[in-house]
Amino acid sequence: MLSSIIRVKRYVWRDWLMSYLFLLPAMGFFLLFVAYPMLKGVYISFFNYTLSQFDFVGLANYKHLFQDETFIKSMRNTVMIVIIAVPVVISFSIFVAMTIYRKSEWLRSLFRGIFYLPAVSSVVSITVVWASIYHPNYGILNYITGFFGAEPIAWLGEPRTALLSIILVLITTSVGQPIILYVASLGNIPASYIEAAQIDRASSGQIFRKIIWPMLMPTNLYIIVITTINSFQVFAIIQLLTSGGPMYETSTVMYGVYEQAFMLGSFGLASAMGVILAIVIGIISIIQFKYLGSDVEY
Repeated sequence: MLSSIIRVKRYVWRDWLMSYLFLLPAMGFFLLFVAYPMLKGVYISFFNYTLSQFDFVGLANYKHLFQDETFIKSMRNTVMIVIIAVPVVISFSIFVAMTIYRKSEWLRSLFRGIFYLPAVSSVVSITVVWASIYHPNYGILNYITGFFGAEPIAWLGEPRTALLSIILVLITTSVGQPIILYVASLGNIPASYIEAAQIDRASSGQIFRKIIWPMLMPTNLYIIVITTINSFQVFAIIQLLTSGGPMYETSTVMYGVYEQAFMLGSFGLASAMGVILAIVIGIISIIQFKYLGSDVEY
């Protein structure tokens, strides 16, 4: 009896050890390139850290940021991007997915490839294309609006259109993966549920609200959380198109981190901005999991 117990414990210990040995490379990568930089960033945020100084200032960096109108404007722009981009991405992705799901297999594959292409393309190349589209002199967008008698617009140079132009570019680069996931999730909904609802004369809206939407909740949760995080962290599009202008109308917190650290050399302030952004994203993600994940089985 004792020998059997010892043998079982030896097997359990061996399985435990082998499991962690397989996890070791990923854990090492996470600790070295994710956890350590995060903790280091929190530590630096309490210092006046420049190329010539490294002085402890406590919460002075955070106090300065919440009194800085540029940072407040960047946070407002970031929130505006999230509020507009996330619902549009979700709505458009579901609409496209339900449309192409009804098509034949080869058409479905064709459309999935078309919509997924921006997701696997370089953000830089897509942004360069959009820069030419928005060009005030020879851009195709002004060429189209000119047919309706509109004057040429500096889409990226005017405060009233710059942020919306950035959001449009972000949306086009964000819908690829959600469409693919929604098409796959629609295939997992039993056709008998929809057929039974149609026999009971349920409308298309009722079928969507009562059957399709609830059964898409696991996919919705993932897409909403990931799209929200990506929208909060938009950077490359802004750097390449507007550099935060005009008059900081397109500046975001992520661009502010880059500007403070690599253009102004204020690493303490940049770290504080990153910490604030991480806290905001964490709080919103918790709320999303709480209210959207109640019907999701983990």
